[in-house]
Formats: sequence, structure tokens, C-alpha cells
Amino acid sequence: MPAFTDTDLRIVRDLAAQVRELALTEEYDRRRQRWRDVNELRRPDRAPVWCRIALARREVLPDSDLQCEDPTCRGLEKSLRYYLFKDTIGDDEIFEPWWGVRAAIRCEEPPVWGLQTKQSIGSTEDGGFRYYHPIETPDDYEKIRVPRFYHDAEATQRAASQMQDILGDAMPVRIEGYPPLVPMHQNYLEALRGMAPMMEDLAFRPELVHRAMAKITEGVLNAMRAAEEAGVLTPNNHEPMFCSDPVNDPPAEGPVGLHNLWVASNSQEFDTVGPAMHEEFLLSYQKVCFQSFGRVQYGCCESLSNKTDIVLGIPNLRIFVSSFWSDIAKVIEACQGRYCIMWRQSAAQVTLPATLDEHRAHLERGLSMLQGHPYQIVLREIETLRGRNRRLHEWAKVAIEMAEKYA
Repeated sequence: MPAFTDTDLRIVRDLAAQVRELALTEEYDRRRQRWRDVNELRRPDRAPVWCRIALARREVLPDSDLQCEDPTCRGLEKSLRYYLFKDTIGDDEIFEPWWGVRAAIRCEEPPVWGLQTKQSIGSTEDGGFRYYHPIETPDDYEKIRVPRFYHDAEATQRAASQMQDILGDAMPVRIEGYPPLVPMHQNYLEALRGMAPMMEDLAFRPELVHRAMAKITEGVLNAMRAAEEAGVLTPNNHEPMFCSDPVNDPPAEGPVGLHNLWVASNSQEFDTVGPAMHEEFLLSYQKVCFQSFGRVQYGCCESLSNKTDIVLGIPNLRIFVSSFWSDIAKVIEACQGRYCIMWRQSAAQVTLPATLDEHRAHLERGLSMLQGHPYQIVLREIETLRGRNRRLHEWAKVAIEMAEKYA
């Protein structure tokens, strides 16, 4: 284990102490209660308002501002400073007074699907990228291998011990367990085949897609079982978006089961696929995995307003994600207050215009329809703030004002 300098340890521990202090405040308890209420279909004081920053983090927290020298300490410093920055925004950010270390659940024979994916073949400074897709011809589908997984207990304990050595008394460390694969079948298949060829195969080679989805389902189930059987699963109902009451009465001590966990999935790569094909080639396979989890959040940036019937057939569904491109009126009519609606906002509408006037009007229209229904207001995938580093603070203020008006 490397030796860390006193300077690096002092920096990290000071930041960790600040984060822990925030997490233990009454304000953060109020935020947690707000999330729990809406996700339990109780009426909160107002809807939760939350944003997550993507590539724009480099604009608000440039690497040049980091002070630690050691790469591990530097990464930890970056995460802790992000939490502290998020607190200044004033949205319903929540985090816990401990540091989570993910249990190391490994693939027995990597790469996961027997083929190397996510190999970059070009990128830009602005975040653009291209990947090589290893299934180049229909015959290559036979190369997909069903993965198996195991828990590397030594690696898990080593990582947790190292993190506790770094953080010292400033923040406790907890091992957190979750399956290494979740029901994101369409994402795994796209990484293997590529978007355009995958669409072509859905239309002209359906038998190949079905065989691939069957293998992917088996691999996801193997990952789920390996994590559960290793006894490393931990509750995940403390995170933004699906913070809730404990799911299905987990034991007070010891490992929990998949039925005590939330899972988040979506169908972004199937956005342009019709409801019948979506159900046949994707959702029918995802459902096999969803039924093991206690709660399901479904959707992301795709439009699901013309697919409400199939989405509402998901076992244990609790959060229906209505993207900016969905018809919110159709989603509200379908959900009827039986599910929490996560209303996603457009990052472009928030970050590009000179003012938030258009976005305020958009919120007014949507929230006037959502009033009386369980809902969240979520803004994600913020790639740039275009030099307006206070824009998210302004957005949170406007969104909270609207949420209070339509509580």
C-alpha cells in the first residue's frame, strides 16, 4: 500500500470532514424526507429538485484547482469538492456521512461478453467520441459469450482498508455491494454491434437479436446472482432520485437481497423502435431481471409517452421517467398517481439561452399539470455551462420556486 503525504491526507480529511458535517445537518434530513415521501407516493412539502453535472464539471471544478499529488487522493479530493460545490447550488442534493467502497465483483474470463467493447477510435476535446464495435458481421454474433462472476473478497477489503487509511477519523468507510451488470440489454448490444447495424438487425435478422438478448439476459442474471450469493449487497435507497423508505423490510444487520434494492434502467437506444418491437426485443428480456429487484426506475432521455402501456407492465415499477421529449400529459394520464413521475428537463434549454424565461414558462406549464401527482424535477447530462457557472444556482432557485407553487 503506497504511503500518502501528510499534505495529501490533510487536504482530503479536511474536505471529508466538511462533507460529513453537511450530510448530518437537519437540512439534509429534510431533503431525504422529501425524496422518501415522493418515492413512497406520499405528499411531500414540495417536489424534489435535483441536477447532476456531467462534462461541465471541468468548468466548475478544473483539475488545475486540485491540490493533492497522489492519484488516489487526487480522485478522492475531486469527488469531495464536487459534493461541496453541489451544496452551494441549493438543489435537493443528498449524500451520506460515510464513504462507500464498491465490492469487487469480477468477471471470471474478461472481457465481459467475450469481445472487447468501448475501444475508442476517436474523440474530441469537447467530449465527442467513437467506439469500435466488435460484431462487424452477422456471423460475429456467435462470438458473444455468457459471462460468469465472482466476488474478490481480498480486493474488496484491500480497497476499503486503503480508503479508511486515507480518510482516518474524518469519515467512516462502508463496503457497498451491487451487481456488476444491470438490465441495460440495449446498451450492451449497441456497444457490441453499433447503433445502425443493430437497427438493421432488428428489422432483417430478428433471430440473431433474440439469441443475443437471451445471452445478455443470462449474463445479467449471473451478475445479479453472484452479488447476492456473495452476501455483499447493501441497501441503495439513500441516493438521489430513488431515495426511499427501506425496500421490502431488509434485515437490520447482515447482507440484503436483490428484492431489497432499487434498479434503474432505460431504453435510450430503442427510442425510435415502435412499442411492439420494443416489447419483443428488449423489455421482455429486461422484465426477467426486473422481477428480482424490489423497486424499478425506468427511462432516461428517450420518449416513452407512446409506450406507456408496456412500461407500466414492468414488475415493481415505481418511477416512470418522463424525458423532455415525452408528452407529459400522456404520462400523467397513464400513471394516475400510482407511480412517481421523474420529469426530466432539457440541459440545452437551461444552459444555452441568455435567460431562464423560456424554461420558467416550460416549468409552469408542466407543473400545473403535475400538481397533485407524485413527481420529481431532474436536470441531468450537463455537458457545458458556457461560462455561466452560476446558471445551475439560478436554475435551482427557479425550479424550487415553481415546485413550491405547485406542491
